[in-house]
Amino acid sequence: MDFDRLVTVMRRLALEAGDRIMEVYNAPDFEVKTKSDASPVTEADEAADALISEGLAEAFPAVALVTEEQAASHGQNVSTFLIVDPLDGTKEFVQRRGDFTVNIAYVENGVPLRGVVYAPAKGRLFYTLADGRSVEEVGPQFDKETLGVQNPIMVSMPDNRALMVVASKSHRDQATDAYIAQYAVKDMTSAGSSLKFCLVATGEADLYPRLGRTMEWDTAAGDAVLRGAGGEMVRFDDHSPFTYGKGGFENPFFIAFAPGVLLVK
Repeated sequence: MDFDRLVTVMRRLALEAGDRIMEVYNAPDFEVKTKSDASPVTEADEAADALISEGLAEAFPAVALVTEEQAASHGQNVSTFLIVDPLDGTKEFVQRRGDFTVNIAYVENGVPLRGVVYAPAKGRLFYTLADGRSVEEVGPQFDKETLGVQNPIMVSMPDNRALMVVASKSHRDQATDAYIAQYAVKDMTSAGSSLKFCLVATGEADLYPRLGRTMEWDTAAGDAVLRGAGGEMVRFDDHSPFTYGKGGFENPFFIAFAPGVLLVK
């Protein structure tokens, strides 16, 4: 894989998809449909998916593509692939809360090596560089062809007596709260979509546990950004490495964290 080209293409497609999403977001009204799994989908999801899928297929025709909005792509058995969630955080989008993201990642041999997470309503853009390091590009205006100022990001050096924890805005439950209660928490914040990974990657949080159903397209891009910032992601049950290309692209529960956090077993 030509990582320089990959990063350039993923960044540009994420920005273009973000523009399309914001057109719908800023409209007076938009239609919300319900998918077979009871999750919401809007015309913004579908338009962003079409734009990104076409762009990736044109640029990398030999690489398998998995995307949330195309059910036919979910039956593939692949370990190296591009994976897309064109609008992660549809509930936040529908409620006009701003915590939604565009997510594009490249997985090689089960590992998310490169990714981009773009939060268009918040003007935040995170991605991995060709060498694997993660940056946040300074916004809120981003040029699709010319890179802006890139600030390197790095996970925190956590203080286990005073941890910063981030949890889901729409999917918090009693089990998650009970798990978090086992740590000495200084402060806790909530965020939607894959932004939670980025908050750990930038050092704004130390720990993000997820005890709920997710799919690989929900996590791959954020996981790539986190890894490029020195962070880690493990399975919740046994703290073993988190991998991609699983059957049906379904995830187990997981913990994303800054190394140095003393994980509770």
